[in-house]
Amino acid sequence: MIADFHAQAIAHTQGGRLVGVATRNGDNARAFAQKHGLALATTRIDELVARPDIHVVCITTPSGAHLEPALAAIRAGKHLIVEKPIEITTERADELLRAADAAGVKVTPIFQARFGEGARMIKAAVEAGRFGRMINASASIKWHRSLAYYTGWKGSLQLDGGGALINQGIHAIDLLQWFAGMPSEVFCWKTRRVYGHIEAEDTATAVLRFPSGALGAIEATTAAWPGWARRIELCGEKGSVLLDGDHIAKWEFRDSLPGDDAIRAARDSDALGSGASAPGAINFEGHRRQIQDLIDSIHEHRPVAIDGHEARKALALIRGLYASAATGAPQPL
Repeated sequence: MIADFHAQAIAHTQGGRLVGVATRNGDNARAFAQKHGLALATTRIDELVARPDIHVVCITTPSGAHLEPALAAIRAGKHLIVEKPIEITTERADELLRAADAAGVKVTPIFQARFGEGARMIKAAVEAGRFGRMINASASIKWHRSLAYYTGWKGSLQLDGGGALINQGIHAIDLLQWFAGMPSEVFCWKTRRVYGHIEAEDTATAVLRFPSGALGAIEATTAAWPGWARRIELCGEKGSVLLDGDHIAKWEFRDSLPGDDAIRAARDSDALGSGASAPGAINFEGHRRQIQDLIDSIHEHRPVAIDGHEARKALALIRGLYASAATGAPQPL
């Protein structure tokens, strides 16, 4: 499913062209190639990365199978776009990043939520110091996934790496740490409230302590009907905001600036779409923006907007949440 989003996004970039596909099932490879008009369809990653007309490889395998095809692409000198999470453990992520750094190739992880207009306005307000001292920073991901969704690798520890936190919650968790920084300590509970047949959690709640002394919380579930857009709340001594999907639902600061009224008056619009009720309900615009950034970064000889080391932060935070839930104790990060 996500490979289709990548294909559509690439088709709408300037300077990008989809060349070929590799996947283990030959019938799937041929069907994908026919759908997107590709000359190359193979079951061998080495055949794909050997092509001199391929400069970037998109890794859209199950989460716990990102490392091996990524290493094959790195050995061939290809840049990488890697779906979230970059891998399911920090050890596997670090192996990927060490190899990429040594080879001098770019790695951009898919965190398309950072390319939303609402998210970027909040990041700018944080960097401008408009919140003053941060008091509370929280994320809520109350989504719905059907029983039929949890088949195959979904919800497995070996290939999904976990459940509602690492798969669905990771975009909100990445935004939260992008805005507020990494917590210094976390405490988490997780459980299976509805989907008892999967290995991973369908529901989790965590509390956070930040180095500044600010506190926060993360709520994540895939068992809530009908599913709401993710919410990020930042509350500071001088102002507070609420991001609903990518729509700024609240924008209140003690010291007003020109443009604040326009932000508050903007109608509800989320150009990136929301996967709150179904994974296919997003659109490819967020992917297009991020893939375009990689293309431009190659031509302009500059870093990508989000690199692989940034992707490690959300993964490390989530692994800390899982460690806390496993031990029943606070976990330092």
